[in-house]
Amino acid sequence: MKRIGFARIAQETNALSPVATTLRDFEASHYLEGDGLLAAVTAGREVAGLFRRVELAGFVAAARERRAEIEPVAIVSAWAPSGGPVSTACFETLEARLLDGVRRAHRQGGLDGMYLCLHGAMGVVGIADPESRLIRGVREILGGAPLVVSHDLHGNLTRARVEAADAIVAYQTNPHRDHARTGHKAGRIAIGAALGELRPEMAWRSLPLILGGGSTIDFLSPMRAVFRRARRAERREALAASVLMAHPWNSDPALGWSTAVVTDGDRAAAERLADELAELCWARRHHQPPEFASAGDAIADARRAWLRRKLGCVTIADASDVVTAGGPGDSTHLLRALLDGAGGMLTYCAIRDPQAVAAIWGRSPGARVALSVGGTLDPDSSPPLPIAGAIASKHDRRGFGRTVVLAVEHLRLVVTEGPAMAMRPAFYTDLGLSLWKADIVVVKNFFPFLLFFLPYNRKTLFVRTRGATDFHAAFGLAFDGPVHPRDAVDDWRPRDRARRGAP
Repeated sequence: MKRIGFARIAQETNALSPVATTLRDFEASHYLEGDGLLAAVTAGREVAGLFRRVELAGFVAAARERRAEIEPVAIVSAWAPSGGPVSTACFETLEARLLDGVRRAHRQGGLDGMYLCLHGAMGVVGIADPESRLIRGVREILGGAPLVVSHDLHGNLTRARVEAADAIVAYQTNPHRDHARTGHKAGRIAIGAALGELRPEMAWRSLPLILGGGSTIDFLSPMRAVFRRARRAERREALAASVLMAHPWNSDPALGWSTAVVTDGDRAAAERLADELAELCWARRHHQPPEFASAGDAIADARRAWLRRKLGCVTIADASDVVTAGGPGDSTHLLRALLDGAGGMLTYCAIRDPQAVAAIWGRSPGARVALSVGGTLDPDSSPPLPIAGAIASKHDRRGFGRTVVLAVEHLRLVVTEGPAMAMRPAFYTDLGLSLWKADIVVVKNFFPFLLFFLPYNRKTLFVRTRGATDFHAAFGLAFDGPVHPRDAVDDWRPRDRARRGAP
């Protein structure tokens, strides 16, 4: 019986957000160890309130397929929503818990391999490339036993993590819907290597490219052909073929799109395929993200869509304050426009403001209140907005903290203490707000909401105002040289060779 450990430490960092991510954010969102983790990924809900089966459940399913030969050993799982840089103390605490857990499992019965689930775009105050540090720490304990790592499709590959891992695999879907499949794939590679059935060989490429691929949706042009090629490679030649489109607000100087291919013992094939996928990505660099509407134009567009509003709702994505990409969630730009211009249309909106929640938490539903909301976490991006209305309801919700719903004219404003992660219908429906009655529903998300809101959404509008998730805001970060599209870059290969240490 081979024992293979599994663990997760995952958070996507927006270097432009001033709101630090702390240990409390992880422990309030998702933190499990040992038997509790194993139970959650087998018979329970892997990430309570969000996901039933994601990467670790997929890994355990792969282990169960070989139950006579493989014992999955649960170490630790910590996940926090996207946000600002992780505090040094938080990272070092999670790192210590991970490595202590791996050492303990190694002492108690040995570990013949390890699966480590990382986002790939974590940033930590004062620590460069923290996820490579995690991988190296696990590697030192495992020795030569196989170590397989998975990343979000928006992860960033670096030379240090590629050299420390036997294989790195990433999602192949955007919006992401293959979390469990990715964990299962990683599990098959780790299990096969531990049993001596596979000999993973990995090759990768790094592109000086932070924005491209249009909307970057995997099943739409221009990225559809790239992901189809990756999947075809897995059917015929490779154990895993990944295209990582990077998180553009990550502060790693070597940021960029990357490709990674893992084969069974065929290094030449891995190199060839990684190169081919990189060329396909580079050919799509001039397909930039779409231009988003102003708040006023989007509201006018929603008003004209009267039939769609009757049949469901119009969904407006606040692209400048996307909480699931690390935005603080306290922007008032769109909220102000909705108050001024969406009269007569029932509108649901969310904002994060712990101070406002604390100020009115002691009041009863029905009470009239007047206060300022927003603009407290990231005051450089938007000012506080004075409002007056009535408390419709109060709630204390896991992950969101204390939450107050305010009725402000035609608006139902959800004010949260924790991240205002308006991504799923349940964010509103769990508060008693019917999506069938709403004309406009605001989300703070780029992609997954398109799937989750499918039963209700009749028209999607993206709005750009000003905030931490504006695409061009990333141009102010420090890179290790020119990057497309901020700079003119004609050839990706010189920077790729330098990043990989290749001749």
